[in-house]
Amino acid sequence: MHPVLFEIPFFGGIPVFSYGVLVATGFLVGSFWVKREAMRVGISPERAMDLLFYIIIAALVGSRVLHILVSDLDRVLENPLLLFKVWEGGLVFYGGLIGALLVSIWYVRKYRLPWLIYFDVFAPAIPLGHAIGRLGCLMAGCCYGKVVQGNPWYALVFPETGRSFAPAGIPLYPTQLMESAAELLVFVILFFLRRRKKFNGQLMATYLMLYAVVRSTIEFFRGDIERGFIIDPWLSTSQGIGIVMFLAGLSMYLWQWRKKAA
Repeated sequence: MHPVLFEIPFFGGIPVFSYGVLVATGFLVGSFWVKREAMRVGISPERAMDLLFYIIIAALVGSRVLHILVSDLDRVLENPLLLFKVWEGGLVFYGGLIGALLVSIWYVRKYRLPWLIYFDVFAPAIPLGHAIGRLGCLMAGCCYGKVVQGNPWYALVFPETGRSFAPAGIPLYPTQLMESAAELLVFVILFFLRRRKKFNGQLMATYLMLYAVVRSTIEFFRGDIERGFIIDPWLSTSQGIGIVMFLAGLSMYLWQWRKKAA
C-alpha cells in the first residue's frame, strides 16, 4: 500500500496520489485499445476517440456522484470542494459505467452511428482499464476486504499511515487484487470472443453479465460498509445495481440472438 506515489518539490510538496495515477493509466490503456479496435473493425477512429472523450467526462462525474450519494454526502455538503478531489479516491465504478452508457447512447443517437458496433469496440476496454484502476484502490487502501481469520498467506495487512482508508494491522481479504484479476479474466474472454461473435452487441452484453457476477460475488468479501446497502447487510448498493446490469445484458443478448436467428 503506497497512497502517495511521489511529491513534487514545490509549494511545500505537492503529493501525486497513486490512485489518481493508476486510474489515469487505466483510461489511457483503454483509449489505446479503442483506437486500435476501431481501426480493425472499420469504424472511424476519430469518431470513436471523440466519443471516448465524452465517456471519460461522464464516467468521472457519474462515479463521483454515486460515491457522494452513497457514502460521502454529509462531508461534501460541509465542504463542497471535496467534490473535485477525485485523485484522493471516492469514485464508484458503477456510477461511472452508468454515466458512460448514458452519454454513449446520446452520442450514437445524435450522430446516427451503428451503436452496437461501437459498444462492442468499447466493451473490452472497460475491464482492461478497470483492472489497472482497481490497483489504485489497493494503493489507497480503499475498497478493502473483511477480516480474515487466522492470517492466511493471501491476506492483506495494511500498515499504519495517515492516508489509508483500510484498518491497519489486521489481515483482510485482498478484494482489490481479486477484482483486478477477475477484470483481466473478463478482458481475456472478450478479447477472444470479439473475432468469434455471432452478432453485434454480443461483447457488451457479455461484459455486463460477467461484471455483474464478478462484482456481486466480490461484494460478499468487502469490508468497507460505507459503500452503502439497499438491504443491510444482505444486499449492497453495487449488488442491487449488478442485478439490473445483469438483466440488461441478458436482455440485450437474447434480443440480438433472436434477431440474428430470425
